[in-house]
Amino acid sequence: QVQLVESGGGLVQAGGSLRLSCAASGSIFSINLMGWYRQAPGKQRELVAGITDGGRSNYVDSVKGRFTISRDNAKNTVYLQMNSLKPEDTAVYYCNADTILARYWGQGTQVTVSS
Repeated sequence: QVQLVESGGGLVQAGGSLRLSCAASGSIFSINLMGWYRQAPGKQRELVAGITDGGRSNYVDSVKGRFTISRDNAKNTVYLQMNSLKPEDTAVYYCNADTILARYWGQGTQVTVSS
């Protein structure tokens, strides 16, 4: 089992920045891929960014150049640095961890960007 605890969401004006953190505990040795998803009201959950245990990352096109995902394996924590935020980035952001056997989710953290 893997437990994920997110922090760092909040309310920010357009153009501002936020950093999300996700701390993993439990069977962390089994985690290979971690990522951030988001779900806006009335929309499907979408992958925002993912990062492998080797540090390779990928992003959805809408956040490329604005968001950066990073991973501190020593702290078992993944981060999402979000810059130049836009109102359309408003959503609940979920941390995700994949092992070969299961997918785990955090509880979600709200990010609201005002125009």
